Amino acid sequence: MLGKTAGGLYWMFRYLERAENTARLIEAGFRIALTRSSDPASEWKSVIVTSATQQAYEAKYDGYDSARVTDFLLRDTENPGSVYSVIKAARDNARLVRTALTTEVWSAVNETWMLLAERLKHPIPETHLPEVLAAIRQQSALVRGALHGTMLRNDIYDFCRLGTFIERMDSTARIIDVKYFALLPSPSFVGSRMDNVQWETILRSVSAHRSFRWASDDEYNAPNIARFLILDRRMPRSLAFCAATLVENLTYLAEDYDMQTESLQLAETLQKRLKGRDIGSIFDEGLHEFLRSILDDTARIGTQIEQDYRFIS
Repeated sequence: MLGKTAGGLYWMFRYLERAENTARLIEAGFRIALTRSSDPASEWKSVIVTSATQQAYEAKYDGYDSARVTDFLLRDTENPGSVYSVIKAARDNARLVRTALTTEVWSAVNETWMLLAERLKHPIPETHLPEVLAAIRQQSALVRGALHGTMLRNDIYDFCRLGTFIERMDSTARIIDVKYFALLPSPSFVGSRMDNVQWETILRSVSAHRSFRWASDDEYNAPNIARFLILDRRMPRSLAFCAATLVENLTYLAEDYDMQTESLQLAETLQKRLKGRDIGSIFDEGLHEFLRSILDDTARIGTQIEQDYRFIS
């Protein structure tokens, strides 16, 4: 496959996943702000910091509130990471690789762009925010369903999956980090009812609340929920699941192309780092420091995939 085509597939699904994950990050901030009304600006600032857009946001706005943060992250055309911008980029990439996609996948991506472009045409009132965030998640699921239901399991599918899970791993790490590092008001809150309610909110924000209940009889607290979101390979948004999927699809590509790649080696190293760990050792290491290192490793794998498969020739 041409590197340009592989890159188009990979980035199309990175952008689609990013749109959904941005919606989830906003929802996490929105829900947590509702539980702590004393300083909502700090909650919204943490959302911007976690989305890695602080510099661009502060170049445009002086303070943090729900209206400005959500507008910046959802519909600001000057923000390349806004939902509007990344959905447009996903659709542009889909057009580039249209001949590699089934009709159903192309139609789902095109429909997502048209629907969300209309929904994001005007500022979103806070009362309508949950509905809009739900629509973003639903459209992402629609494209994912078309991919799983109609695409041949070949290198095209593998590059789509790599884009999805590189982005998802990055997002899950950031959403956990926004809770533990940026949102916790004081060490005295650790283990408190307020702390546990916020961790439960994080579960809901990654659609894992019911899954946690099915998978575990443990109570809602930081170690149990962090263990589930980081180490449980049954959970499709956990770091361990994402790492295993990256290894799987990179292995398929290595076999198809009859080549060993550095990106596969990096992914295997990351998977080994998560396999067999216990949450206590991660907390001893420092959860924030651990998550930042995961983000660095994920970015390194993403960059190496682009180099190994010559996305830019």
